[in-house]
Parts: sequence; C-alpha cells; structure tokens
Amino acid sequence: MTATPKISIVTPSYNQGEYLEATIKSVLDQAYEGLEYVIVDAGSSDRSVDIIRHYEKRLAYWVSEPDAGHADGINKGFARTHAGIMGWINSSDVYYPWTLKTVVRIFEDLPEVKWISGIPTIVSDGAVPKRIKADHRNQYDFLSGRYNWLQQESMFWRRGLWDEVGGKLNANLKYACDFELWLRFFRKTSLCYVDTILAGFRTHENQRGAGAVDVYRAEAAQAFAGFRRFYGNRDRLRANFIRLTNGRQGRLFRALLRHFGLIRWYAHPQILFDFEEKRWVLAKDSGADLF
Repeated sequence: MTATPKISIVTPSYNQGEYLEATIKSVLDQAYEGLEYVIVDAGSSDRSVDIIRHYEKRLAYWVSEPDAGHADGINKGFARTHAGIMGWINSSDVYYPWTLKTVVRIFEDLPEVKWISGIPTIVSDGAVPKRIKADHRNQYDFLSGRYNWLQQESMFWRRGLWDEVGGKLNANLKYACDFELWLRFFRKTSLCYVDTILAGFRTHENQRGAGAVDVYRAEAAQAFAGFRRFYGNRDRLRANFIRLTNGRQGRLFRALLRHFGLIRWYAHPQILFDFEEKRWVLAKDSGADLF
C-alpha cells in the first residue's frame, strides 16, 4: 500500500547534468515514505535525462520537454502533485538528510504555521555547508527596502496558502518568480524561521541566474511596486520607522521597544525544538503576530 503523500517536492532542470544527480539523491536518499517527488526537465541536451531515468521508479512523475521558462516548468510540476506541504529545489542545490522529516514534523506540530524557512546555507564542492547565516526579514523589512533575496530552496509552505495566492508562479517573470511568490505570501501570513538548516544553495559557474542580476533586480523592483501598493498608510509609516532605525543604534532602540511590548507588530516568528516536550514550538511571543 502506497503511503499518502505528505510533502510534494518539484525539481526543475535544464542542462544541469553535472549536479542534477546530487540534487535527486539529496531528496530520495532520505527514504521518506510520505514524499511525492516530481522532476520537470526542459528538454536538456546533456546527460540529464539518463540520470532521471535511473531514478524514475522512485518518482511520482517526470517529463523532459521544452517549456516556457523556469516558472512554467515549476507550475507544470506542482500541477502533478497533491500533498499538503510543498517546496521546490533547483537542480544544483541540495537538501540535508533530515530535511523532509523535519519539515513535515514542524507543520504537524504547528497547525497555525503556513510558511517556513530554514537557516540559509551555501555549499560548493559536495554538499557540505560552507556558509551558514541567518537573516530574518518580515513584510515591514521588505516594505522598508530590504527586499532582496530570500533563500528559495529553504522555503516550504502549506498547499492551502499556495492555492490562496493563485496556485502558480508568475510565468511572465524570468528570474524573480520566487521573489514575487514570497510577496504574495507576505500579504497573507508571516514567514516563520526554523532554528536549523534545511537546504544548501550551490555556487558554481553554470548557475541559471549568473550574469542576470540586473534583470532579476528589475523584475523584483516591478513586483515590489505592486506589493507596496497593497499596504495602507499605517503599514507604510511602520516601514519608514524600520528604515530609519536600521543602523546599529536604531536596532538597539527597536530591541528596547520590543522588550517593553511597544512594537509587537514587528516580529520575526521563530520555530525552535523543545527538547523537554520533544516537539517544535513557536518561540515565546513569536506567534502573537501570525495572521
């Protein structure tokens, strides 16, 4: 009897044969019974298809055919999935051996949480983290102008949230489709930060976005303009306060205000493992600002 899928993962790929197998193995070697794994290849001309065929019996679905771009491939993949928890990992990045089990357990322990991120990590040779750096941001940080990258491969969310914001990526965006999705998520809920590493972003010469930073930034700026229009004067004033207090002294002032409960709206909900209760919990006061 096949286990009911609990988490759906999609890998989009195009001519990433050098790294694709490491990505696939980082997903499948976890041997998680509740996994629904889909690979969408955009018609690669390297050895990618041979690699995928080697694992096809362990995949829920795979295809190799031309598509209309990165977002279109991911949309096609998610359209083949059914599980209540979702995420995608690009074809050169990696999950860690505990990722899937941990993510599912978090969502089971915390039904009020809709969207999570692990601590961002960067890998190079192999899958060993070379850099680990937390960077917590919420919708007010974004509105204040700190709206560049969030590490996509460390993100996971509930299907209900995905459906609520339209159920697909914006296929008109070539590089910033993930960023635009996060903006839609921010309009519905808080991003909760998990106190562990869940995925690694690989740096290499053939990265999809290499040399396209300017295009990404232009797309992100356009998406941000629409995001900003969604918020009213109160939220814009709050964002201006965050912008004006982003220096060292300003951050100390914010910490003091936070200590006295005066800016509870400026929260970065954190998820920690409680070793006494043996479950994942929202850190004290973290849940006050979930919506």
